[in-house]
Amino acid sequence: MAFNSPRGRTQASLSDINITPFVDVVLVLLIIFMLTAPILESGVQVDLPKTTTVKVTSEEKVVVTITKKEEIYVGNDPVNIHRLGVTVLDHLKGAGNQPVFIRCDQNASFGAFAKVVEALKQTNLTNLNIVTEPQEIKNGG
Repeated sequence: MAFNSPRGRTQASLSDINITPFVDVVLVLLIIFMLTAPILESGVQVDLPKTTTVKVTSEEKVVVTITKKEEIYVGNDPVNIHRLGVTVLDHLKGAGNQPVFIRCDQNASFGAFAKVVEALKQTNLTNLNIVTEPQEIKNGG
């Protein structure tokens, strides 16, 4: 499309899209996601033992975590060992047959793990699962 100017010359209209505002918005969103991503990580950081058999689940479940310092968490909330069973039942809304996942730091003592399992079994929670990380399998070569 051309416009007639007062001097008789024609000027081409600008049909290019200015992408600078779009790039600015995308970069701001990228920075926001980069800053909030570490906050969104759920759970307490533990060094899980590695096994070759790992079942991946994407469903939201009740997770009991035992740290290296033998602190116990249900989700992200610290819990006393004496209140563990009741707290887990509250998270399960009384349905004791639903699975409970136990994440235990590999440097925590086995005694701490055994106490957690015992506390859960005392409240009739029997569907207990141990969370591990997949072990890297090296190809022979």
